[in-house]
Order: sequence, then C-alpha cells, then structure tokens
Amino acid sequence: MTLSAALLELRSSRTIRERAAQLHARGVRGELAHFDVDEARLPEVARLTAGVTRERYPDLRVPPHSRFAHFDAGGVPRMAALEGELAALPALERARRLTELVVVSVLLDAGAGSRWRFVEHATGSALGRSEGLAIASLAWVQQGGMSQRGESYRVDAAGLAAVDEAALARAFQVRADNPLVGLAGRVHLLRELGRALAARPDVFGPDARIGGMVDWLCERAQGGAIAAPAVLGLILDALGGIWPGRLQVDSVPLGDVWPHAAVGGEGKTAGLLPLHKLSQWLCYSLIHPLQVAGLEVSELSELTGLAEYRNGGLFIDAGVLVPKRAELLTAAHEVGSEVVVEWRGLTVALLDRMLPLVQRELGVALSLPAMLEGGSWAAGRVLAAQKRQDGGPPLSIVSDGTVF
Repeated sequence: MTLSAALLELRSSRTIRERAAQLHARGVRGELAHFDVDEARLPEVARLTAGVTRERYPDLRVPPHSRFAHFDAGGVPRMAALEGELAALPALERARRLTELVVVSVLLDAGAGSRWRFVEHATGSALGRSEGLAIASLAWVQQGGMSQRGESYRVDAAGLAAVDEAALARAFQVRADNPLVGLAGRVHLLRELGRALAARPDVFGPDARIGGMVDWLCERAQGGAIAAPAVLGLILDALGGIWPGRLQVDSVPLGDVWPHAAVGGEGKTAGLLPLHKLSQWLCYSLIHPLQVAGLEVSELSELTGLAEYRNGGLFIDAGVLVPKRAELLTAAHEVGSEVVVEWRGLTVALLDRMLPLVQRELGVALSLPAMLEGGSWAAGRVLAAQKRQDGGPPLSIVSDGTVF
C-alpha cells in the first residue's frame, strides 16, 4: 500500500521532535493549559541524571536503552543463559528468536501497577514493574507460550491467536491479590499482533513469525547497515494496526498519536502529536538482534527520547514541569487526555535539551538512547521512590495496558 503524505508525516521521528519542540516553546512562554516549563531547573536534573549514570555504569560505557537490559534484573545473568541456549543455531535464526522475544516483551511492558509482582521460580526473586514484566515475558517465551509448536523463543501468528486472558494470567501469575493493570488490553495487543503477522507475509514470511522482520531488514541493508528511521518505518507500517481504539487517518490506525491544539501541523495532521513510544523503544531494543544478524543500526540520533512516565516523572518531580493546577497531581487521567499528551510531548523536548547538559557533566559524548539507559529513566525512578511510597508516577494514569 502506498502511504499518503499525512501518514508518512505522522510516522516520522522528525515530526515527533518538531511538534514536541513547538509544545515546549509555548510551555516556556506560559501559553499551555496544564504545565509551565522552568528550564532553570534543568541543569540540576542533568547533574542527577549524570550521577545516576556514573553509579550504574562507572566506566561510562552505556548501551542504548533496551529491553534486553531488564532481563538481567536483580543481577541474575539471564541474557548469558539465553545466548547459551541459542548458541547452536545459525546467526540469522538466533537473531529471529531474539527479535521475537524482545518484540512481545516490549509490547507487554506497559505499566503493571504498584501491587503486581512476578516470582521467578529458579531464583525466588519477586520482581515488579518493568523488570517483573520483562522476566515474566522471558519465562513465557522460553516455555513456548506463544509458539504454535510450543517451541522455546519462537513466536508466530498461530501461537498468538491462542492467547487469552487465562493464559496471560497464568504466565504472569495474576490473581486477586496480585492484580496486573490492563490484562485485557495486553491480550488484545498480542492477538492483534498475531493478525498483523498473518496479514503481511511479505514482511513476516510464510510462517508468520515476528523474526521475519530480520530477513526483511537484511535484504534492504546497505553496506551492512540499516538506518534507524527505516526500522521505525517498518515497525509502524507492519505493526501499526495492532493498537486499539485510536485515531485514524485515511482509514489507517495511527497508534501512539494524540490530539493537542498547540503542536501545529497542517491539513489532516493539524493538531496531532505523534509519540510512538513503544515503537521507538522497540527500535532501540532491536539493535542487539540485528547486530547478531550482522547489521549495524545507523542514524540512531534521528529517533527521539521516550515519552513514558519515568522520564516524564523526572521532570515533574524535579520541578522542570510545573502543573498549573494542584488537582493535576491528584486526579486520574486517561492516556489520551490533553494533560497526559502535553506532559509526554514536553518530556520528549526536554530530553533533547538535557542531553548536552548530561554530556558536559560526564565529559563524554553520550548518545540520547544511552542517556535514557544511564540515565534519565533510572533518575526518574529514584525521585519517584523518594517522593511517593509506592514509587509510582506523579500523575495518576488510567492505563489500558498498551501505552504506559
């Protein structure tokens, strides 16, 4: 299908960055409805982020922000074990299976809520939030829970079609006393993922496997490299239809794109802010599998920071983003509300502005995805734990399990 100019614009990381910058400019001038921007606090946030980065990566060799980092939560070398299990496979098949693992794990990563925990049988560790979701999804894929043949680290359309709430609840140990936010939304996303695989044999191959993306990208690589915008374009094109109940342009679902009157734009894209948080995090997370396949991902600086609640929470908790009304911090907000859209867009813009400050503090040319990893995400968690007993975000979000 030939995409319209409007769709291409809303799928571009350049549009994300430009429209977030417009939102930021209005915030600095005090023209937004929900937040003011106090950039005088930004150097202090950069120092905190740099300090957390030094603690986590003393040698300052910081990898890009990736789902794979979460698989070693609690200091357990699960990635080394995983690589060992796959070692006998050809490189391309290893890359396919790593891709299948990371795609479903990223899609299942939306906020779990403060009460949910996953107990890992092998270690007895009880992990919550993003790390718990990572380990739960790793165990499920290892057991072949989304494979038609029950094969470890393989995910295909037929396996995804069999997923229901009961299966996900068993895999993630969900009970009345261990509730997982957005259970139905996660199931919907996985089943829609299965439909997307089956609908695009040109990308996912005759077996309708997620790993077919690797072959597709290898065929289009030049000089052993594939550009990050091309990876994002593939994800948004081949998987864009999985998102539930969202805006559409030209009868095509837009995914993580939301209305906000202050972001500009013309024609069909006017007043729409694309963010594509999970899709961009997926791009960062695909760097490792593509390297296993022999590809380098270039032009990473074209992607943006991630509009999620740890990065966004960092800026609210540190006083860079100042709510205009006290009730913003006590009310519950839908993910598509103007409050949340404004918060997320400002987060993207502020991450760009904080990067050179963090680089100066550290004395190294840290990339944006490395700052996220080092970094801003972890610093957001540190401040959240200091300010709130449950360590949750400063804004209360009504999550459907597909954004946060």
